[in-house]
Amino acid sequence: MNTESQVYRDLQRHLDRMPGGFPEVESGLDIKLLKRFFTPEEAEMAVQLSMRPEPLVRIHNRVKNEGMSFTELRQLLDRMMRKGVILTVEEGYDETHYCNAEFAMGGIFNFQLSRLTKDLLTDYHQYGAERRAKDRPGAGGGLPLRTIPVEQSIPVPAKYRVSDYDSVRNLVGNARGKIAVANCICRLNTEIFGGKCEKTDLVEACLMIGPDHARRHVDMGIGRYVTKDEAFEILDKAQKDGLVLQPENSQRPDTICICCGDCCVLLKMLNQLPRPAEMYVTNFYAEVDRELCLGCNICVGKCQLNAITIVDDVAEVNLDRCIGCGNCVALCPQEAMKLIKKEPEKVPLIDKDTVNMKALARKIGGWNMMKVRAKILLGLKV
Repeated sequence: MNTESQVYRDLQRHLDRMPGGFPEVESGLDIKLLKRFFTPEEAEMAVQLSMRPEPLVRIHNRVKNEGMSFTELRQLLDRMMRKGVILTVEEGYDETHYCNAEFAMGGIFNFQLSRLTKDLLTDYHQYGAERRAKDRPGAGGGLPLRTIPVEQSIPVPAKYRVSDYDSVRNLVGNARGKIAVANCICRLNTEIFGGKCEKTDLVEACLMIGPDHARRHVDMGIGRYVTKDEAFEILDKAQKDGLVLQPENSQRPDTICICCGDCCVLLKMLNQLPRPAEMYVTNFYAEVDRELCLGCNICVGKCQLNAITIVDDVAEVNLDRCIGCGNCVALCPQEAMKLIKKEPEKVPLIDKDTVNMKALARKIGGWNMMKVRAKILLGLKV
């Protein structure tokens, strides 16, 4: 193996240690993808970064023997951030911190919105297929996203307590900083391969409500800032089109995805299952008032999980498929649909960092996780 190949293999193994992982595959597409995104110099630098945010001075102490000045290091890392191959973190710190990005899970690949090509997407999908084929059953734990109801599906005043993490109005209204919007990578994928989403024409549909995540997308040139009113206008359009709101699975999500069954990778995968509701984190399900329902079929056409059918001229909800998105409730002209809250309530973990640490513990085991936490306390690379 030559020096350059070793650099990329080292990076692949380094990224594979992260919660989401990036395993080697037999075809070599793992290395091919890394070469698309990282120069050899950038790959070497990424191996020196941690999965946890670190200040520049700590990283410089690790690489200063390479002859790189403090200024040169900052310039390189900032260039890598603008390419979307590492992350910068500012929230909660007095200065910019740097860390590795996951390859998928809203990371490196998703930051390539302006660089998507058919060849890149073909390689990425093939890599994903090879990776899934070698995964152990149950590996990776739960889904990275959860479903929350569209706003008009919740009765006002609500008959039950709706937690802030289940309320899209509260998630957007209480955003900790600026909000940004970016194009949906799944719908771009459909368009690049010559298709067209049959559910919506809303392409600019990923809301970044975490301040660092919003800033990254704008700094990378793949997003733009919007006001809260503009964000609610996007959500209103999504509701009219019957789209599913999927924030990250934490109480303080960075992103709210607005998804359709046509293009969304996750929804398309779940639609192949007989009981997708078992896989989903959601606190609601839909129920029909048979006395009010006229069997108009609107809810059937809008349901992204094919959870509703018409039986004897009345809508019927398949609870094995219903994920509680609330679109049938908001769109029903007869108000024959309502959302029922599940008990006990499923409470997501507090934030993305907690989610990632739990995923890593599940991946590497308790003893190894203790060693990781010790390194974090000592300020070492993990």
